[in-house]
Amino acid sequence: MSDTYEEFWHTELSLTVGSWDLSLDLRHWVNDGLMAFFFFVVGLEIRREWDLGELRERRRIATPVVAALGGMIVPSLIYVAFTFGTSDVRGWGIVMGTDTAFALGVLALAGRRAGPRIRTFVLTLMVIDDIVALTVIALVYTDAVSFPALLVALGLFGVVLVMRWAQVQNGVAYFLVGSCLWIAMLASGVHPTIAGVALGLLATAYIPSREDLERLGTLWRMFREQPTPAIARAAEARVRNAVSPNERLQHLFNPWVSLLVVPIFALANAGVTFSTEVVSDAASSRITLGILFGLVVGKLVGITGATWLASRRWLGRFPLTLPWSQLVGAAAVSGIGFTVSLLIADISFDGVRLEDAKIGILAASVLASALSFVVFRLIPKLPERVSARGEDQIVPEIIDLADPVDPQRDHIRGSEDAPITLVEYSDFECEYCGQSEAVVRELLQAYGADLRYVFRHLPLREVHESAEFAAEAAEAAGVQGKFWEMHDLLFAHNDALTFLDMVDYAEDIGLDVDQFTRQLQSRAFAIRVARDVESADASDVPGTPTFFVNGHRYHGAYDLNALRAVIDREAREIARREAGRSSDH
Repeated sequence: MSDTYEEFWHTELSLTVGSWDLSLDLRHWVNDGLMAFFFFVVGLEIRREWDLGELRERRRIATPVVAALGGMIVPSLIYVAFTFGTSDVRGWGIVMGTDTAFALGVLALAGRRAGPRIRTFVLTLMVIDDIVALTVIALVYTDAVSFPALLVALGLFGVVLVMRWAQVQNGVAYFLVGSCLWIAMLASGVHPTIAGVALGLLATAYIPSREDLERLGTLWRMFREQPTPAIARAAEARVRNAVSPNERLQHLFNPWVSLLVVPIFALANAGVTFSTEVVSDAASSRITLGILFGLVVGKLVGITGATWLASRRWLGRFPLTLPWSQLVGAAAVSGIGFTVSLLIADISFDGVRLEDAKIGILAASVLASALSFVVFRLIPKLPERVSARGEDQIVPEIIDLADPVDPQRDHIRGSEDAPITLVEYSDFECEYCGQSEAVVRELLQAYGADLRYVFRHLPLREVHESAEFAAEAAEAAGVQGKFWEMHDLLFAHNDALTFLDMVDYAEDIGLDVDQFTRQLQSRAFAIRVARDVESADASDVPGTPTFFVNGHRYHGAYDLNALRAVIDREAREIARREAGRSSDH
């Protein structure tokens, strides 16, 4: 069915408005049109890493940048070595990029052998890969540039910037201007997917501020009292703006890109006629061999070699983000080119040469996946002194918790010397905090001396009228050595938090009730509660419950299995580091 397949993707599809006509075959509608959405999501991911991820500390970028450049330069040189002296050398950009989705999928299949720091490193590496690959597409794989059309595209990009400055929220307006920008880029001769990544980079990422959430709570109360269309629209706008544009757009486009755009792109571009003759020709093709060795060998050698050079004292001794054994695994998985490689192959070649390139890309993706599985299976079997080599150069992880745990001030359950610390910002009147409290109890019982739990106050006054008063009551009980007893009662009866209820609870747990009531009435512990609120603000905590595991913000469900998976992962990482240190001695 190969002839039918090719005929289908060469079917012309035209868009005509009056005398204006845009005509492309189906494959180019996919590669130039649908893939603009793919690269739009890539731009969103790059911006999110820049605002909230590993790239938010700019000094950490040095090592991944060097590794990424090595992982692009060495594969390109290998490809050039295979095709030197022929016109096939034009395809050197095919071996530059790494397919983010497939590489992270392989890491997910590798399971616990590929820890969170490997995933973060690979993601950072691919962000840099994508930036450079897109730049190469724009500058190198553009035969003729129409400068008038390019100026129009730049003008339209300026319109988008003005719309952002004016805080235009209408998605249809952005879609229309973005579509015109895409058409202008197509007319300019520069690959139009650049328009997608450029627009994605404009979408800022941030954690919702508590001030916005408080204003939203005020609007919600107003709407309950006066359910008018005007207040409903204001509340709707406030809800939308509380979540960053980056997160909203990723939530909207990620499923479509993952489940529709990428599969259609693969269907349109990965088709190869497999026959004895075709495979035999590809096996001896310079293009196929250059791509195969470039991606599988070049990525591995380039990333590890460049990182080794960067870590030398005479080159500045940049800090590592992974021990060497894990770095090799990350470099191996980076040999999966696929999406970006197929895109550049389609730009570079046609006919038999394109078929050879596709076979090389597919074979390299399979081999790189297999190689990475082998590496990750071997890492646990290596001697500790080998697997932990490079630990002394590893840069500390970014800590999200701004205010470190202080045993003299914080309320702690569990061993103070526990290797894993779970910090929760909570609200006694919050229903979800009450549900998570039962989960925390199970975790403390399951992990014993390996886990300590720290409770911090974050009363959401705008939605929970009694929460601040309950927090002060818990502190008043804490002065008499009964903080946790009061804590448990407040969560058990979080629908009964009046002054008289507090007095009853104080009697139940055997407090000096006169002292307790005097301190409550004088608000003696308002400053203590406010200090926890300030620490929550410093850590950008938007609401409750919010958890931190060893200083790292927890994103996910508040059920036992989800939290346990994160704690288990942290425990394995600690055990590995301890084993590395003991082997050094």
